This record gives sequence, structure tokens and C-alpha cells, in this order.
Amino acid sequence: MEADFEAGGFPGLTRVHIDGYRSIRDGSFRPGRLSALVGESSAGKSNVLEAIRALLDPTSPPLVPGDVARDGDGTIRVSAEFADGSSSFTAGLPQRRGRSSDSISHTPLFLPADLRSSTLVARSANDSPPHHRAVDILQEALVGRGIDGQPDHLQQGATAAAHGLVDGLEACQTANVTGMVLLIEEPELFLPPQTQRYLYRLLHQLSEADNQIFYSTHSPSFLNVARLDELVLIELRPGEGTRLFQPEALPADQEFVAASEFDASRGELFLARAAVLVEGLTEKLALPFVFRAMGYDADRERISIVECGGKSNIVLAARIAKAVGVPFVALHDRDAPAGKNPNDGERYLNRLIGEIAGEGGRVEMVPDFEGISGLRGHRHKPERAWQRFSTLTADEIPAPLARTVERAMKLAHRSS
Repeated sequence: MEADFEAGGFPGLTRVHIDGYRSIRDGSFRPGRLSALVGESSAGKSNVLEAIRALLDPTSPPLVPGDVARDGDGTIRVSAEFADGSSSFTAGLPQRRGRSSDSISHTPLFLPADLRSSTLVARSANDSPPHHRAVDILQEALVGRGIDGQPDHLQQGATAAAHGLVDGLEACQTANVTGMVLLIEEPELFLPPQTQRYLYRLLHQLSEADNQIFYSTHSPSFLNVARLDELVLIELRPGEGTRLFQPEALPADQEFVAASEFDASRGELFLARAAVLVEGLTEKLALPFVFRAMGYDADRERISIVECGGKSNIVLAARIAKAVGVPFVALHDRDAPAGKNPNDGERYLNRLIGEIAGEGGRVEMVPDFEGISGLRGHRHKPERAWQRFSTLTADEIPAPLARTVERAMKLAHRSS
């Protein structure tokens, strides 16, 4: 992915390479105007943000022995390329640090999670105008929220400061602040879902106004299914350390469908260890009871049951899951009894799902969910399914649903 910085504008980072820093032995990615770091807790998302800060901010805390990756050569190397063709580089043992002279012009604003209840911004001696202006605006927003930097009442202070973050970034946009590199840990902390969605849009608007933003998140509200190119997937692999991966962007003709069909609940797919892709609400309501009857809990296992809004959208969801490396099972109707062919449209969709998921990655219900569940008619189907499955016992589980759960469990444990 190439960053879309305009000629003559802010020369944002177009490539970041990290070698030997904490859990990251060797990782690189190509950021755009906005990059979302996604992965499980302790996978290394904060290490990526800290490495960018160490590279760009000459006044950031010095490197220490604990920053050196295990099983490395004892050297930390972090480098970046910028849209204007310049580069920045820091390397050395923990006792020394070298840096190219041009990096100070890109000094970032670092907003770590542990300061969300007080000052918001990590200290820096940088005197660049964008940095100081943005810090002043953010601090004014905190004062306006009654926060004086002292976390005397932590929960109240954290909640107010989180809203102060929103106020401050909104004020930065109003003041036309440009030239910022913004590093944020978990912007969703202490915010209700509506405000999370608003803050995500606000971050987008700031990034489009000649700023560059990197953030780590555990919230689907900050993950845009239609913009896979914004994601940097972070995974901690035993024996290998933190790995960084960027999925390919969706084709243009699929972006609108993804944007219109995949809300935050479907965006939960990105944060799952495994997913079950289903056609509609009926299956989504019924499957948790199937997990329970088999002695499992889908939420405990971090298995997302994704209601796709129809069989055709299972195709898109399967492509997205495959692109971001989330293992999945596609559960769908055959829409024809055994021994009879579905109509041309259903046959085409069945074949397409099979091609994307592979035969081991899908379960076909013959003729359909109603048929295997003993539900008659289509009126009030979700309500009747909930009533039918809420009292389900292990010996009453339809075989296709049992296969779905067992496959999802294997996938979740294989990827954990």
C-alpha cells in the first residue's frame, strides 16, 4: 500500500522498519494517513508505537537493556521513510543512540493509555509548533473538563479525561492543526460506543487534514471493514516474537458493500480468534445455545458468531476473514433437499462459498436451518429459534450445528 500524501504537504511516514526492539525481532509495514494496530493483548501493539516514538522524538526516554529483543544481536534498529523521499534512522546498543538530523521535524504526540486519567500526552522537550500547539489545546480541553493532571479520583478523572481527549482533538481540527504524527494507545478507553464511533470519524478527518495517526485498539468501532488497508495486524508467535502483517485492500466494487453491510458488531470479526459466519439473525441467536449444550462458551473462547445479512454476504465476509487471517467456518443453507439441485443462483453461491472457505471451512445445512432444526414456517423465525434452542440438550443438537461448533473450537485453539 502506498501512502496518499499530496506533493508539497506534510511528508508523512511511508515505511517503518523495526528490528530488535522488545518483542519485535524484525517487522515492517507501510502506513497510510491512518494506521490501526490490531491484535491480542501483549502481542506488541504498544511496542510498535513506542518504537516510532523512539525513532522520531529525540527527547523520548533513552533505550535501556530491557528494550533489546531476546535472541537478537543486542542491537536495536528502527528506521522510517517519508513521502518527501527523506529517511530517519536510530540504531545502537542500549547505551547509545544515534539518529538522523531530519527526524526532529516529525516529532510525534504520544498519548499512552496509562495517562488517560491525567495529562493525556507523554512529556517531550520538543519545541516544534505543531507539537506545542496540539499539547496546549489538549491540556485546555482537560482543564475544561475539570482535570488538573492529578488522578485523585481515578475512574471519574479517567472518564472525564477520555472525553477531554475527544474535545481536544475536536479543537485541533477546528484550529486547523497540521503536521502532527499522533500515536494513541486504545483511544476507546472510558468512552461509550457512540462517542467511540464519533472519535473514529474525527481521527479520520484529522488524518485527511495533513496529519498522520497511528493507534492501537481492541474496539470494532475503530476498525473499518471497508478499509482493510488501514489495518496492521499484530501477532505474537512463540519462538518468533511479534509479527506485523497488512492485508490487501478490498476491490473498489466491494468497498461500498462492506461499508454499508458491516457495522461494528460485524467488525468484531477482526478481533476474533475464530469466527462462525452465518446467514441471519436466527442462526446467530441459536448458535450460542449450541455451544452451551456442548459444554463451551463462544465468548470465552473468543469465537465471534457473525450474522452476515444473507448468503451472498457470507461470500464477502469469508473473503475479509481470509484477508486478515481470521480462521472461520461458514454455515449456510443448501436451499434444496438432498438429491435435488438448488436453483442456479443458490448453486452458484454455494459453490463460491466452498471455493473461498474450502470444504473443511464450511458446513452446509440440508435443506436449510429450519429443516435441520424442526422449525416449521418462516413467521417469527428468530423468536421461535430462540425458544427452541434455549432449552437444548446435548442429544438434541442437529449434526450440522455440532460439526460447526467443533470446527470453530479447533480453529480457535489452533490460532491461540
